[in-house]
Amino acid sequence: MMTRSELLHAAEVCVCGQREEDYGTPEDSFRVIGELWETYIKEKCVGDPAAEVCIVPEDVAALLALLKIARIATGHGKSDNWVDLAGYAACGGELQSRPAR
Repeated sequence: MMTRSELLHAAEVCVCGQREEDYGTPEDSFRVIGELWETYIKEKCVGDPAAEVCIVPEDVAALLALLKIARIATGHGKSDNWVDLAGYAACGGELQSRPAR
């Protein structure tokens, strides 16, 4: 069992440590994921590659957080899902609080 402090520390290690060195910044990664999701949604869901679909990096953070919530809701609430959820929340909160470019 992890305490709140341990869980938050584990999330901090994930989003502020080696993972960024291995995979790049969340901003860059979430931007690319959003672009890929936009293309998928336009083709698969809307059926119009010219449709207007906009998924910004903080949307990606929120949607990935929902993935973790779904896992928790279906009985797969392992500690790493909670850690990842906290990490996505931190990344999304930081992205949303930045001034628009």
